[in-house]
Amino acid sequence: MPEKPKPVPPGFHTLTPHLIVRDAARAITFYENAFGAQLLGKMLTPDGKVMHAAMKVGDSMMMLNDEFPEWGALSPVSSGGSGVTLHMYLENVDAAFQKAVSAGAEVKMPVMDQFWGDRYGIVADPFGHKWSLATHIRDVSQEDMAQAQSEAMAKMPKSA
Repeated sequence: MPEKPKPVPPGFHTLTPHLIVRDAARAITFYENAFGAQLLGKMLTPDGKVMHAAMKVGDSMMMLNDEFPEWGALSPVSSGGSGVTLHMYLENVDAAFQKAVSAGAEVKMPVMDQFWGDRYGIVADPFGHKWSLATHIRDVSQEDMAQAQSEAMAKMPKSA
């Protein structure tokens, strides 16, 4: 009798981002160039749109597909933005950030040392998705973090 498959397939984690993009073929190339993603497989519709693609970024998986408005599958470009940011911890955030920008990402927040102990910055990819990139550079106690957060928030402009 065959062995029962694992509920979470090998290589996947419990949570896997699945992005909807406009022009998935171009997005696949961007993610390969910007983040070193590896295309593991893709399925195309008869008219050549990407119905499903699986990619590996570091030790994590992500999936993506083209927009299919007829199925309610819209990218942030079509839907007016997304409330989701994809976060990646990396060995060298500065090099990874520059690689993403060189590949076509837009800087939303430059890389800086942050009070919570990460060197951190944000880019937007050409498909409307935001990516926060970080390298953890120091461990910070909850007490020290609370103090540093208060100081940082006091310097921030008041929001509308």
